[in-house]
Amino acid sequence: MTESLIEGFLLGMGAAIPIGAINILIMNHALKNYKSAVAIGFGAMSSDIVYLLSIMLGLATFLDNEFILNILGLLGSLFLAYMAYSIFRERNKGVNTQASPVSKKGLLKFYFQGFILTFINPYTIAFWLSIAGYIANQNLDTPFVIIGMLSAILLWITIMPYFVHKSKHKISPKTSYYINMFSALLLSFFAISLLLNILFSN
Repeated sequence: MTESLIEGFLLGMGAAIPIGAINILIMNHALKNYKSAVAIGFGAMSSDIVYLLSIMLGLATFLDNEFILNILGLLGSLFLAYMAYSIFRERNKGVNTQASPVSKKGLLKFYFQGFILTFINPYTIAFWLSIAGYIANQNLDTPFVIIGMLSAILLWITIMPYFVHKSKHKISPKTSYYINMFSALLLSFFAISLLLNILFSN
Protein backbone atom coordinates (compact mmCIF):
# COMPACT_ATOMS: atom_id res chain seq x y z
CA MET A 1 0.00 0.00 0.00
CA THR A 2 2.67 2.53 1.08
CA GLU A 3 4.87 1.68 -1.89
CA SER A 4 1.97 2.18 -4.31
CA LEU A 5 1.05 5.48 -2.65
CA ILE A 6 4.62 6.83 -2.83
CA GLU A 7 5.12 5.63 -6.39
CA GLY A 8 1.82 7.21 -7.40
CA PHE A 9 2.82 10.49 -5.75
CA LEU A 10 6.15 10.54 -7.61
CA LEU A 11 4.40 9.74 -10.91
CA GLY A 12 1.95 12.56 -10.23
CA MET A 13 4.77 15.02 -9.60
CA GLY A 14 6.48 13.83 -12.75
CA ALA A 15 3.30 14.56 -14.69
CA ALA A 16 2.50 17.91 -13.03
CA ILE A 17 5.86 19.69 -12.74
CA PRO A 18 7.29 19.77 -16.31
CA ILE A 19 6.75 23.08 -18.10
CA GLY A 20 3.92 22.52 -20.54
CA ALA A 21 0.96 24.48 -21.87
CA ILE A 22 -1.11 24.11 -18.69
CA ASN A 23 1.69 25.20 -16.35
CA ILE A 24 2.44 28.20 -18.56
CA LEU A 25 -1.23 29.17 -18.47
CA ILE A 26 -1.44 28.67 -14.68
CA MET A 27 1.67 30.77 -14.05
CA ASN A 28 0.47 33.53 -16.36
CA HIS A 29 -2.90 33.71 -14.58
CA ALA A 30 -1.33 33.42 -11.11
CA LEU A 31 0.31 36.80 -11.74
CA LYS A 32 -3.17 38.29 -12.03
CA ASN A 33 -5.36 36.23 -9.73
CA TYR A 34 -4.64 33.17 -7.60
CA LYS A 35 -8.16 31.73 -7.80
CA SER A 36 -8.27 31.85 -11.61
CA ALA A 37 -4.92 30.02 -11.78
CA VAL A 38 -6.16 27.30 -9.39
CA ALA A 39 -9.41 27.03 -11.39
CA ILE A 40 -7.36 26.27 -14.53
CA GLY A 41 -5.41 23.65 -12.56
CA PHE A 42 -8.59 22.02 -11.28
CA GLY A 43 -9.97 21.96 -14.82
CA ALA A 44 -6.87 20.15 -16.04
CA MET A 45 -7.01 17.73 -13.12
CA SER A 46 -10.70 17.00 -13.80
CA SER A 47 -9.82 16.14 -17.39
CA ASP A 48 -7.11 13.78 -16.13
CA ILE A 49 -9.68 12.08 -13.89
CA VAL A 50 -12.11 11.67 -16.82
CA TYR A 51 -9.44 9.94 -18.91
CA LEU A 52 -8.29 7.85 -15.97
CA LEU A 53 -11.84 6.63 -15.30
CA SER A 54 -12.38 5.98 -19.02
CA ILE A 55 -9.30 3.78 -19.17
CA MET A 56 -10.30 1.94 -15.98
CA LEU A 57 -13.77 1.32 -17.47
CA GLY A 58 -12.22 -0.27 -20.56
CA LEU A 59 -12.38 2.59 -23.07
CA ALA A 60 -8.64 2.50 -23.71
CA THR A 61 -9.10 0.79 -27.08
CA PHE A 62 -11.45 3.53 -28.23
CA LEU A 63 -9.05 6.25 -27.08
CA ASP A 64 -5.96 4.61 -28.60
CA ASN A 65 -7.11 5.35 -32.14
CA GLU A 66 -5.06 7.31 -34.69
CA PHE A 67 -8.04 9.16 -36.16
CA ILE A 68 -9.36 10.25 -32.74
CA LEU A 69 -5.88 11.30 -31.60
CA ASN A 70 -5.41 13.35 -34.78
CA ILE A 71 -8.77 15.10 -34.35
CA LEU A 72 -7.98 15.88 -30.71
CA GLY A 73 -4.50 17.02 -31.70
CA LEU A 74 -5.88 19.41 -34.32
CA LEU A 75 -8.39 20.86 -31.85
CA GLY A 76 -5.66 21.10 -29.22
CA SER A 77 -3.37 22.96 -31.61
CA LEU A 78 -6.10 25.47 -32.47
CA PHE A 79 -7.01 25.99 -28.81
CA LEU A 80 -3.36 26.50 -27.85
CA ALA A 81 -3.01 29.05 -30.66
CA TYR A 82 -6.08 30.87 -29.34
CA MET A 83 -4.66 30.91 -25.79
CA ALA A 84 -1.34 32.23 -27.13
CA TYR A 85 -3.15 35.00 -29.01
CA SER A 86 -5.19 35.92 -25.90
CA ILE A 87 -2.01 36.34 -23.84
CA PHE A 88 -0.26 38.21 -26.66
CA ARG A 89 -3.23 40.59 -26.95
CA GLU A 90 -2.84 41.51 -23.27
CA ARG A 91 0.96 41.68 -23.36
CA ASN A 92 1.04 45.39 -22.40
CA LYS A 93 -1.11 44.93 -19.31
CA GLY A 94 1.12 45.19 -16.27
CA VAL A 95 0.77 43.05 -13.16
CA ASN A 96 -1.94 44.40 -10.88
CA THR A 97 -0.59 44.19 -7.33
CA GLN A 98 -4.06 44.90 -5.92
CA ALA A 99 -6.46 42.02 -5.33
CA SER A 100 -8.60 41.56 -8.42
CA PRO A 101 -11.80 39.62 -7.63
CA VAL A 102 -13.08 37.05 -10.09
CA SER A 103 -16.75 36.13 -10.32
CA LYS A 104 -18.00 32.54 -10.09
CA LYS A 105 -18.79 32.74 -13.79
CA GLY A 106 -15.22 33.86 -14.47
CA LEU A 107 -13.78 31.02 -12.41
CA LEU A 108 -15.97 28.56 -14.32
CA LYS A 109 -14.59 29.93 -17.59
CA PHE A 110 -11.01 29.40 -16.40
CA TYR A 111 -11.92 25.91 -15.13
CA PHE A 112 -13.19 24.96 -18.59
CA GLN A 113 -10.09 26.43 -20.22
CA GLY A 114 -7.94 24.05 -18.16
CA PHE A 115 -10.33 21.16 -18.76
CA ILE A 116 -10.56 21.61 -22.55
CA LEU A 117 -6.85 22.27 -23.04
CA THR A 118 -5.99 19.03 -21.23
CA PHE A 119 -8.87 17.00 -22.65
CA ILE A 120 -8.04 17.69 -26.31
CA ASN A 121 -4.33 17.09 -25.82
CA PRO A 122 -3.45 13.66 -27.28
CA TYR A 123 -0.38 13.54 -25.04
CA THR A 124 -2.74 13.36 -22.06
CA ILE A 125 -4.27 10.17 -23.46
CA ALA A 126 -0.84 8.70 -24.24
CA PHE A 127 0.33 9.53 -20.70
CA TRP A 128 -2.61 7.86 -18.96
CA LEU A 129 -2.45 4.81 -21.23
CA SER A 130 1.24 4.42 -20.40
CA ILE A 131 0.52 4.87 -16.68
CA ALA A 132 -2.17 2.17 -16.85
CA GLY A 133 0.34 -0.18 -18.47
CA TYR A 134 3.00 0.70 -15.90
CA ILE A 135 0.68 0.01 -12.96
CA ALA A 136 -0.32 -3.35 -14.43
CA ASN A 137 3.28 -4.42 -15.14
CA GLN A 138 4.61 -3.33 -11.75
CA ASN A 139 1.84 -5.16 -9.89
CA LEU A 140 0.97 -2.06 -7.88
CA ASP A 141 -2.19 -1.40 -5.90
CA THR A 142 -4.12 0.70 -8.45
CA PRO A 143 -6.39 2.70 -6.06
CA PHE A 144 -3.41 3.81 -3.95
CA VAL A 145 -1.33 4.72 -7.02
CA ILE A 146 -4.21 6.88 -8.25
CA ILE A 147 -4.64 8.52 -4.82
CA GLY A 148 -0.92 9.27 -4.74
CA MET A 149 -0.94 10.74 -8.24
CA LEU A 150 -4.00 12.92 -7.69
CA SER A 151 -2.59 14.13 -4.35
CA ALA A 152 0.64 15.22 -6.07
CA ILE A 153 -1.24 17.00 -8.87
CA LEU A 154 -3.56 18.71 -6.36
CA LEU A 155 -0.57 19.86 -4.31
CA TRP A 156 1.16 21.28 -7.38
CA ILE A 157 -1.83 23.17 -8.80
CA THR A 158 -2.46 24.91 -5.46
CA ILE A 159 1.06 25.58 -4.16
CA MET A 160 2.84 26.56 -7.40
CA PRO A 161 0.40 29.36 -8.35
CA TYR A 162 0.40 30.54 -4.72
CA PHE A 163 4.16 31.25 -4.80
CA VAL A 164 3.90 32.85 -8.25
CA HIS A 165 1.01 35.03 -7.06
CA LYS A 166 2.82 36.09 -3.88
CA SER A 167 5.87 37.22 -5.88
CA LYS A 168 3.91 39.34 -8.36
CA HIS A 169 4.64 42.61 -6.51
CA LYS A 170 8.31 42.19 -7.48
CA ILE A 171 7.48 42.16 -11.19
CA SER A 172 7.82 45.44 -13.08
CA PRO A 173 5.59 46.37 -16.08
CA LYS A 174 8.54 45.71 -18.41
CA THR A 175 9.13 42.26 -16.89
CA SER A 176 5.41 41.54 -17.10
CA TYR A 177 5.50 42.38 -20.82
CA TYR A 178 8.36 39.92 -21.40
CA ILE A 179 6.62 37.22 -19.34
CA ASN A 180 3.47 37.61 -21.46
CA MET A 181 5.49 37.53 -24.68
CA PHE A 182 7.42 34.46 -23.52
CA SER A 183 4.20 32.71 -22.48
CA ALA A 184 2.56 33.50 -25.84
CA LEU A 185 5.62 32.24 -27.73
CA LEU A 186 5.77 29.02 -25.70
CA LEU A 187 2.09 28.28 -26.22
CA SER A 188 2.53 29.03 -29.94
CA PHE A 189 5.44 26.60 -29.99
CA PHE A 190 3.30 23.88 -28.37
CA ALA A 191 0.51 24.59 -30.88
CA ILE A 192 2.84 24.35 -33.91
CA SER A 193 4.64 21.32 -32.49
CA LEU A 194 1.34 19.49 -31.99
CA LEU A 195 0.18 20.37 -35.51
CA LEU A 196 3.46 19.26 -37.12
CA ASN A 197 3.35 16.01 -35.17
CA ILE A 198 -0.09 15.27 -36.65
CA LEU A 199 0.96 16.20 -40.20
CA PHE A 200 4.21 14.25 -40.29
CA SER A 201 3.48 11.25 -38.06
CA ASN A 202 1.14 9.70 -40.64
